[in-house]
Amino acid sequence: MDAPWAREQLRRRYLLSPEAEVRLDTEGDVGPETSTDVEKKEKPLPRLNIHSGFWILASIVVTYYVDFFKTLKENFHTSSWFLFGGAFLLVSLSVAFYCIVYLEWYRGIEEYDVKYPVLVPITTATFIAAGICFNVALWNVWSFFTPLLLFTQFMGVVMFISLLG
Repeated sequence: MDAPWAREQLRRRYLLSPEAEVRLDTEGDVGPETSTDVEKKEKPLPRLNIHSGFWILASIVVTYYVDFFKTLKENFHTSSWFLFGGAFLLVSLSVAFYCIVYLEWYRGIEEYDVKYPVLVPITTATFIAAGICFNVALWNVWSFFTPLLLFTQFMGVVMFISLLG
C-alpha cells in the first residue's frame, strides 16, 4: 500500500486539512513524554481510606455489640456445623498460605494460578462452604442478621489485612 495514497484517503475520510495533519504529527511526538510525566505524578492510593476505615470500624462495632466471641465460644461445642465450618476455613486458609508464602515468596512463582489452576477453585469452594456452615451454625442466635454480621466481620478482617501488606 502506498503511504501518500493512504494519507490522502484518510484526509478525505475525516476531512482533515494538511495543516491539521502536521499538528497531529507534532503532538504525537510530545504525547509519550507527557503521559510518562503524568504517570510519575500520580500517587498511589493510601492504604487507610474511607472505605477500609468504614469496614474495620463496622467490624469492631459488630464484634462489640453482638458479643461475637462469647457467642462463638458458647456455640463451639454444641454445633457440628460450626466444627465443619472451621475445618473448611482451615483448608481454605492453608491453601491460600501455601500459594502466597510457599509458591510466591519462597519459590518465586508469581502466577501460581496458571501453573496450578486447581488451587484457586479449591480455595474458593472451601471458603464458600465454610461461610455456609457458619451461617447455619449461628442462625439460631442472630436469625436473618447472621449473613450480614458474618459478612461485616469478613470485610473488616480483609480490610485490616490489606493495611498490613
